[in-house]
Amino acid sequence: MQHNDSSSSDYSELGAGDAGLSSRELATIPSVEVISRAAVMLLSASAERLGLADEDPDLSPHRDLDEARRLITALAGLVTASAEYLGAHAGPLRDGLQSVQRAFREASAVPDAPGMGPGEKYTGPVS
Repeated sequence: MQHNDSSSSDYSELGAGDAGLSSRELATIPSVEVISRAAVMLLSASAERLGLADEDPDLSPHRDLDEARRLITALAGLVTASAEYLGAHAGPLRDGLQSVQRAFREASAVPDAPGMGPGEKYTGPVS
C-alpha cells in the first residue's frame, strides 16, 4: 500500500473507498458500526465461499472451502475479540458465525476434529 501525501487520505485500498466513504466520513462512524460491518462482510463472504447462496451448494462455482476456512477464522477472531463492544450485535453475529462453522463442517469431505474447525480455536468446538 502506498502512502498518499495529499491532505485527504485515500482508504480505497483498504476497502473504505468501495463503500463510498471518505476518511472524514469514516471517522464519524462509531466503532461498533465499523466492527459490525466488517463482521457482516466476512460472514457474507464465508457463506458465498461455502456455496450457500446457490440452490445446490455442492455445485456452486463460488465454493472454495480453503477460502471459507480463512474467512470463518477471521470472523471468529473478530467476533470473539470484540464481543464486549458489540452489545446487541454480538448475539446475531455469534449465531451467524456458528451457522457458517456448521455449514463448513457439513461441506467438508473429511471433517476436522472437534475444536480444530475454522475459528474453533477462538470459539471452542461447534457441533
